[in-house]
Amino acid sequence: MKIAIEGCAHGELEKIYRCIRLLQKRRGFQLDLLICCGDFQAVRNTDDLSAMAVPDRYKHMRTFYKYYSGELLAPVLTLFIGGNHEASSHMQELPYGGWVAPRIYYMGRSGVVRFGNLRIGGLSGIYKGHDYHRGLHECPPYNPASIRSVFHVRSLDVFRLSQVKDKVHVMLSHDWPNGITDYGNKSALLRKKPFFRQDIESNRLGSNPAMELLNQLKPDFWFSAHLHVKFAAVVPHADGTSTRFLALDKCLPRRLHLQVLNLPEQFDGDKRLKYDVEWLAILKQTNHLLSVNNTNCYLPGPGGNERFNFTPTDEEKQEVRTIMRNHTNSPVMEIIQEIFTRNVPVYNRRQVRGTQRGPVINPHTVKLCEALSIVDPVQVIMARTGRDMLPPCDDNRAGPNVAFDPVAGPSTPVVSSTPNRSLGLTLPAPVQSSEPVTIIIDATPGSSGLCEELAGQSNAPSDPASYVERSKDSEESDNTSAVSTPLVSGRRTFKRRNEAFYTTHDQHGELGGSMDSPFKQN
Repeated sequence: MKIAIEGCAHGELEKIYRCIRLLQKRRGFQLDLLICCGDFQAVRNTDDLSAMAVPDRYKHMRTFYKYYSGELLAPVLTLFIGGNHEASSHMQELPYGGWVAPRIYYMGRSGVVRFGNLRIGGLSGIYKGHDYHRGLHECPPYNPASIRSVFHVRSLDVFRLSQVKDKVHVMLSHDWPNGITDYGNKSALLRKKPFFRQDIESNRLGSNPAMELLNQLKPDFWFSAHLHVKFAAVVPHADGTSTRFLALDKCLPRRLHLQVLNLPEQFDGDKRLKYDVEWLAILKQTNHLLSVNNTNCYLPGPGGNERFNFTPTDEEKQEVRTIMRNHTNSPVMEIIQEIFTRNVPVYNRRQVRGTQRGPVINPHTVKLCEALSIVDPVQVIMARTGRDMLPPCDDNRAGPNVAFDPVAGPSTPVVSSTPNRSLGLTLPAPVQSSEPVTIIIDATPGSSGLCEELAGQSNAPSDPASYVERSKDSEESDNTSAVSTPLVSGRRTFKRRNEAFYTTHDQHGELGGSMDSPFKQN
């Protein structure tokens, strides 16, 4: 099995898929799965842009809308978690995950899914201590405070993941686990990002809950993004196992933003995306812990008179299997075979500015909530205030919806009579630089686990253009969605909007990191 890991996508799906197509052509293999570690920016139209926590001058459509509308079709099954630069109104429609476009699946606020025999967990958003214990009180349209707090990790998200006991092979988070820099080449990181020093020395760089999950779940791999730099580490555990951590950059020229992982054949299975029974049972058994209040709400623990261990029993797992088998009308109950539905209008290029609207009903969430008898937090908020969710749109421009063949799996989608335009584009090679852009880690038994360089090789052809176009007088700013800001007299500059590392700016034009083994310890 070959999976690719992408750092911050920033809405540049078309460019990421171009890079993948080139990689597959040059190396002669077929990618099975693409995983994106946040800041995905699933922006469907200008209304979604208005729900992003970035200044108006940085709000650009990028290319996700082409996959939502059906203009383009994702060439590989794509899985992603949320970051801090998302179309939050869209993400809130799918608190427990779901399809955002054909072959593109969001994992929800937190979640576990299976791809073949590979078990993948994810935690969306970033950690902020002042919001961590609050309920899920945000609801579109957002005010200036809730448009930012909506993507902050909550204790319930982490509590649910902490109940998982079956082996998780790959874990995803947008921000880094706190203290992870102690297990990698900290000196090299500080040479590239000297303004991280204060946060590292004060132990403020990273998410404490994420590190707690890393030590509890002990996944084989943990991937992150957010800080726009490549950084690798190996975290040993008391039982003799270890977790290999890798953070990746954002999608820009000469940045180390894409990593390909070779996994042993034992993970192949049927290479279908499936629900995880243990996770669904946890969602069902912890439904009563959900709060939509803008106050601190604490979760049960030892010493009380209520249940605090929600690791599912065999009976609870079997109950979920029965429920989902009836729900999907399929003997293979785990297959995520929902029909993708366009529930808001597609992007209209003549519409310059969007407006924040109320929440829209998403059929995927409705069906899953009905099946498991769980609640959608946004629907609870709407019901308390006497408002109704907006119905899905009836937009003829959106074209017919798409269904996935439950037998053939996601690699061969069934598309309706109106064909989608394929990605038949001439793909230039990445700009050649002193450092490669894409690498492969060989995780098969007996391998060294070292990187194999795929770009920037001395014998590689030199192409005049980068797969990510960039104007001569602009560079993307790191504290926003993918945007362009002018360079100042050609000098590298950075600024800090807040003290916390989450809003730290990158240095303009900085290249990616060293290409030593990505999991080499000091």
